[in-house]
Amino acid sequence: MPEDFVIARNPEEGTTLPYLLRIPLGPDGIVLKAKEMWPRTGKVYCHRAVGWPLEPEVLEQTPVRSCVRRGASIDLVLDRGRENRSQFVLTRIRGGREAIFWQTSRTAKQARPAVALPTARGSGVSQLEIVVDSHERYAWKFEHQQATTTRRALHAGDYGVVAGDRLLASVERKSLQDLVGTLTSGRMRYVLADLAALPAAAVVVEDRYSSVFKLDRVRPAVVADALGECQARFPSVPIVFCETRALAQEWTYRFLAAALVHHDESTHVDTEASALPSAAQPSPAQVREWALTQGYAVSHRGRIPRQVVEAFARRNQ
Repeated sequence: MPEDFVIARNPEEGTTLPYLLRIPLGPDGIVLKAKEMWPRTGKVYCHRAVGWPLEPEVLEQTPVRSCVRRGASIDLVLDRGRENRSQFVLTRIRGGREAIFWQTSRTAKQARPAVALPTARGSGVSQLEIVVDSHERYAWKFEHQQATTTRRALHAGDYGVVAGDRLLASVERKSLQDLVGTLTSGRMRYVLADLAALPAAAVVVEDRYSSVFKLDRVRPAVVADALGECQARFPSVPIVFCETRALAQEWTYRFLAAALVHHDESTHVDTEASALPSAAQPSPAQVREWALTQGYAVSHRGRIPRQVVEAFARRNQ
């Protein structure tokens, strides 16, 4: 019987379940196909696999403290400090088909807001192109928004919009656990400093702010104080809590679309302003030339009479 919980890459082509899980239960273990490597922001859908590959590409292998089946669920406890307790729930869905959901206590309790996401274009932008940082793991695909994605390296944030080679706006995505780790390690200041250098930027968290005060491995006050300090130090980069992954994705889409439109409008205004006549003071030669065409008697040198200067100033009124 295997003693470790193993995660490998699913060798099937074109599958929507890219990972294989081997649960140490029974003589040969239970093998499942899964959508993600851990239920961090929500329940993970799983499906039974035919078997374990002969030469698997192993991604993670973790010793197990206990693995027990209780009725329609399998309780798994891994031998590590974080992300160690989870549960596989076996159920039946429409048509009597078996479905397996991998969850933790946090994802099981996570609220599902009773809202329907809008389908309207963000700020009227048709097919917004969102650049996803090439280092982003398990990237959002914006399947429910009118957007397309491309991957390339971003010097700030995880999702952005660009004009040429210039990054106009970017959003840093965080799960609650990732946010806590970044705050307590001091890395958050460097992340925010890079974002603050952009015309528009934000940090979006896939959880509720109230979840900060339910943390059990770090004092909630420490995290709350660090959040307050970050917002005071970098007021131009908001940290937005969006409850769920879907809402965080929707907020990011709307923010990036608005940032792109704002940039285009600002560029248009700057172009129009540069075409306006200069407000600089006219030279004496300009005033003399105008005065002679209007019949004023002015000398070619010396001071120009005040009434002529005033008349020149009123010429377009």
